[in-house]
Amino acid sequence: MIILTLNCGSSSAKYQVYDWEKKDVLAVGIVEKASVSGSFITHKAKGREEVVFKQECPTHADAIELIIKTLTSKENGVISDMKVITAVGHRVVHGGDKFTKSVIVDDTAMAAFTAMQDLSPLHNPANIMGIEAAKKVLPNVPHCAIMDTAWHQTMPPKNYLYAVPLDWYKKYRVRRYGFHGTSFLYTAKRAAVLLGQDPFKTNVIICHLGNGASINAVKDGKSFDTSMGITPLEGLVMGTRSGDVDPSLPFYVMRKTGMSVSEIESALNKSSGLFGLTGKFTDRRDIQAAAETGNIDALRAQKIEAHRVKKYIGAYQAILGRVDALVLTAGVGEFAWFMRDKILNGLEGIGMVYDPVKNDISRTRNTETLISKPESKIPIYIIPTDEELVMTEDAFALMQGTYDTHTNFKYSFQSKDYINKGRAEGLVYDLKKNPALASIIAKPK
Repeated sequence: MIILTLNCGSSSAKYQVYDWEKKDVLAVGIVEKASVSGSFITHKAKGREEVVFKQECPTHADAIELIIKTLTSKENGVISDMKVITAVGHRVVHGGDKFTKSVIVDDTAMAAFTAMQDLSPLHNPANIMGIEAAKKVLPNVPHCAIMDTAWHQTMPPKNYLYAVPLDWYKKYRVRRYGFHGTSFLYTAKRAAVLLGQDPFKTNVIICHLGNGASINAVKDGKSFDTSMGITPLEGLVMGTRSGDVDPSLPFYVMRKTGMSVSEIESALNKSSGLFGLTGKFTDRRDIQAAAETGNIDALRAQKIEAHRVKKYIGAYQAILGRVDALVLTAGVGEFAWFMRDKILNGLEGIGMVYDPVKNDISRTRNTETLISKPESKIPIYIIPTDEELVMTEDAFALMQGTYDTHTNFKYSFQSKDYINKGRAEGLVYDLKKNPALASIIAKPK
């Protein structure tokens, strides 16, 4: 069985092709600048060199067609034709409080996603377009929706309700929803494996740090609190999003500048965060390069970003009481050793003692590492996330009729003996470049 997963953003379409019988990834890739000019696809098939080529994709339907053309081509393809695809898993950012787990997409689900567009105007419309485009090309296979918000539906009311008129919640669904749920599900389950603990007796703090970033307090294996709110804008300092600000700030700026509601919303989502602080950078590597030259804006932006993460780690330790591990994941969490250094330095007082040497060594997506010192009361893990695998397993189980909420469902990666074949192959290459990596590979207890 071949399962295709699609993650459609506002101007992109990310994909993965997975062979279920062989438990192996056949290809991954992304179409960028879809629906705008200059579209191109980056495609990596197993055992082959990455290829990049341009093709204009005025719509997401065009992007899906380009993906299919690439996957079935003689030069770069990995499948004979699309008839071998048995299911498609789609990422949907906002499922509101309607969904506590992944679902097969039907008219009711699509209506619900459409109704949530006002809660996630930057994401849900693109997700919906991707589903509609894929269903046209693959009308006879199940299409499954995996919601970022579903994982967080275990949060108690004291953690998801805002202190605003309750009618706003009852009439307009105003509450904290949280995002990055698929990533948190994967890393929480893997943390339990590494700790050798029952996943539903495990408390962890997970930092998903990328261009979009959020933190999750996981209590007894379930989401208990999270930094993002009704939209992905709240919480940490991100690439272009402000994160936490005084709620009166937008009104103050609107009075001063005459900006409209849509303009201030766009500024907080697209022109703030690290971009706003530096004037031009969102990639942490660019910011680090600038910081190394003494750029004051870059240095200050790094301090602000790290400070915000530290605040949430401390707050979540307070509400959890017992913390079994701190986990960092996603692009920045997995590779940006210099940001991890700024975040972790000074956490000794709350029992988290990182090793700067181990931290410097850990720069890989192909294995899990332990970067805390032996005397650290709380272990610090780097666990590369795998949202596509969660999407794949959900889609397969939905197709088979065996799927349930994560509290009643066991994933393959919850096994102590789980091996990701693609990452295992990549690790061999990583170890040749960086032999010291072997000394910090995390082993299940």
